[in-house]
Amino acid sequence: MSTQQIPADLLKKTKKILFVAPLAIGDFSYLQNSFKAFSQAYPHIEMHLWVDELRRTRDERQWPFLEKYALYDWVSDCDLFSKVYRRTYNPALLAESIQEAKNEEYPIVVSLSILRPQHYASLARKLSPQGYIAGIKQPVSLLKLHHLVAYKKLDAAIQENRFQGQQVHISTIYADWFNQAFGIESKEDDLFPYVNIPKQWLQQARLQLEEWGFDKTKCKVVFINPFAKINKRCWPLAKVAELIKAMQAMKVWRGACFVVSAPPEKLAQTQATLKEYNLKNTQFFSAQENFFQLPAMLSWCDLIISVETAVMHLANAVHVPVIALMRQKNPEWAPFDQIHSKVITSTHRHDWVDAISVDNVIEQLSHCVKPEIQEEALAF
Repeated sequence: MSTQQIPADLLKKTKKILFVAPLAIGDFSYLQNSFKAFSQAYPHIEMHLWVDELRRTRDERQWPFLEKYALYDWVSDCDLFSKVYRRTYNPALLAESIQEAKNEEYPIVVSLSILRPQHYASLARKLSPQGYIAGIKQPVSLLKLHHLVAYKKLDAAIQENRFQGQQVHISTIYADWFNQAFGIESKEDDLFPYVNIPKQWLQQARLQLEEWGFDKTKCKVVFINPFAKINKRCWPLAKVAELIKAMQAMKVWRGACFVVSAPPEKLAQTQATLKEYNLKNTQFFSAQENFFQLPAMLSWCDLIISVETAVMHLANAVHVPVIALMRQKNPEWAPFDQIHSKVITSTHRHDWVDAISVDNVIEQLSHCVKPEIQEEALAF
């Protein structure tokens, strides 16, 4: 159902385009395919990407952490973008980046955000005062009539979700944005997430496992990620410890090794907290040098258990079975690969992820094993 909003004649003569989005790793896990489809449909257009930092702050103490946001490693290495604006995490650098973009005189700017789309419509126009601006536009209620002022800065509007009332995955919604804007149609097989991991990081992850004494020829490796950016999506460390002990007590998981993930700023606290439980065959991991450390480590694991964050999407990208712990809200963000993914949701819509019990996870583990094939084998 293509309704191409950006004129074909304009795209034909355009040499560069700027995409603007407040990207997270989960977003890029699925948008990457759409950007790739654009590069194949319009190989003559150079793509630039503006990564807008929602955590932008005047607090200098947070700048070093924001500057090293792992997503930058991925978008810079994927060979799709000729230029990436990554200095938007403090007001001064934001102003410099805006001027830098203005100097590029972009003929087309496309804003891709369902978070405050009216704000990004205005930002896109600021970045290219004379360019052709397309962006997400949400329905405007009486209480938000002032948003119309921002939407008037768009030359073309992209509907946020043309699948209202249907159960579709977020990747389908994202692909439809590119269908609306550029007339690009994608098949479901084209939407499977992927990540190309440089060999050096795969080797580093393997060496790390060996250093920990995790011999993959003799034991299964389970990766557990209990952290997300917001508390509503986190799982308590006490339950992580309880799960590890419960699994190690099961005949099928006896001897398994566990990798517990934590963001760099919470790694020390996580180690200190879980040390009190005297867990066996358990180590702690954080991608502190480069984004690719994370998918590289995931790729060596046999099972991933994660809350609703980037890890569960990357699990699909590296083709490792995953058990995802999610709230009932936003089912469109479930892992893409339904065959090799199990989703456990909280009982009530208002529940946080921490309402999911260890027993809920253990129950799914029992469904994932086929003892008649191999006692310790996973069979999703």
